[in-house]
Amino acid sequence: MKNVLTGTFLRRAGAPEVLGPIPGLTINDPLLAAVLDFDTPLLLLHDETTHGEGPVWDTVEGRLIWSDVVSRRLMAWHPDGHVHTVLDPTWFVNGNALLSDGTMAHCEHGRRCISLSRPGQEALPHITHYQGGRLNAPSDIVLGPNDTLWFTDPVFGISSPHEGYIADPELPHRSVYRYHRASNSLTRMADLDQPTGLAFSPDGQTLYVSDASRAIGGPAHSIQAFTVSHDNVLSDERPFYSVEHGFPDGLAVDWRGWIWATAGDGLHILDSSGYRLGFIPLPCAPTNCTFGGPDNRRLFITCKSRLLALDLRD
Repeated sequence: MKNVLTGTFLRRAGAPEVLGPIPGLTINDPLLAAVLDFDTPLLLLHDETTHGEGPVWDTVEGRLIWSDVVSRRLMAWHPDGHVHTVLDPTWFVNGNALLSDGTMAHCEHGRRCISLSRPGQEALPHITHYQGGRLNAPSDIVLGPNDTLWFTDPVFGISSPHEGYIADPELPHRSVYRYHRASNSLTRMADLDQPTGLAFSPDGQTLYVSDASRAIGGPAHSIQAFTVSHDNVLSDERPFYSVEHGFPDGLAVDWRGWIWATAGDGLHILDSSGYRLGFIPLPCAPTNCTFGGPDNRRLFITCKSRLLALDLRD
C-alpha cells in the first residue's frame, strides 16, 4: 500500500463554531486566571473524525496537522477553516512530529514503526526494530535536543483491531526510546506499564510521560517525570500527577513550564511542581493537545470525533 498525497477537502473554509463558555471550568490559581477565564469560548474547528490524535503545528505552512487513527488519514486544518487530507490512506498513524527540514515523523500502528515522509511523498518506515524485535505500536513522538526523536511504544495498536492489526508483542517491555538521527542509533531510555504521551519542559531538563495501562485493565493512570541530564540520560523517575477518572494521554508544555494534560474527563493544567492550576471539562474526551497559531496562544485539542481550540490571553 502506498500513502498518497490527495488534498481531498473534508471541510470548506469558514469560521469555527463557537460552543460558548465552558461549564464547570475550574481555576485554582490567579496565574491561570490571567490566561484563561470563564468567558473564554471553546471553538469547534472540525468534527466527524473517528479517533483524532497526534496534533502538531506547522509553523512554515501556518496550519495544524493531525491524525485520524481509525479512518487512516493525516489531515491539515488551515486558519481560514478548510480541512484537507495530507496522507490518505495511512498505516494507522497516531503521533506526529515535524522536523526542521520539513520532514514529518509518524508513529504507525499498522506497520509498527516510526515512518518519515516529505511533502508530496509517501511515508516510509524508518525505525522498525529494537535489538531484533519489532516495535510494539509507537504512540507519540516529540523532538528532543541534539537532533533526537523521542517516542513511546505501548501495545494499544496491536491489541485493538480498530487501531491497527492484532499481534503478539515481540519485545518484553513497553518503553520510551530516543533516536539519534545523525548516528542512526536507537536507545531504550525507560520502561513503563503503557507509556503514551510525552513532552519536555522548556529547559529540556525534565521529561513527562503518561502511563495509561488502565486503558487495558492495568494499574497505571499517572504522569511520570524524569530528570534529563546534559548527555540525554534519564534519572530520578518520580510520580508527577495521577488522574482519578480514566487515564492521562497526550501532553503539551507551554513556555511557562505548565503541563496541559489530556485525560478521559477533560484537560488538567499543572505547574512544574505537579500542582493543579485548573481543569477544563470538555464535551468530548480529549486525546492530545498542542500549541500553535501565529502567536502560539491557541491551544488545539484533539478528541475522538472533534478538533477543538481555545484562544488563551497570554
